[in-house]
Amino acid sequence: MHNFKELKIWQESMSLAKEIFVLTKKFPVEEKYGLVAQLNRAAVSIPSNIAEGCSRDSQKQFCQFLNVSLGSAFEIETQLILANELNYISKEELKNLIEKVTKIQKMISKLKDSIRQPS
Repeated sequence: MHNFKELKIWQESMSLAKEIFVLTKKFPVEEKYGLVAQLNRAAVSIPSNIAEGCSRDSQKQFCQFLNVSLGSAFEIETQLILANELNYISKEELKNLIEKVTKIQKMISKLKDSIRQPS
């Protein structure tokens, strides 16, 4: 069992989740159950699945949870692009957040690769 709170990827994804939650508070009220809910769920899914994966008995199970986290990161990327196209966020906000999401996607992929490597 890993201490997920010590993982840089968990810390980075928690930071992203907080940033997404703050950002979505500025979205139009009619998006409360639409794009806001989707973004918030996907954002919290990343660190949550990393944490849950750390509790699993096998590396294969951990990788499955990392796959879910990675999928959530790609969901966020798509939803942020849509938010920009709907003028809910600026191009600068989009650029900043996409950079963070891309970094997290790469970190998750590298962690998965390192877990699958034979020791």
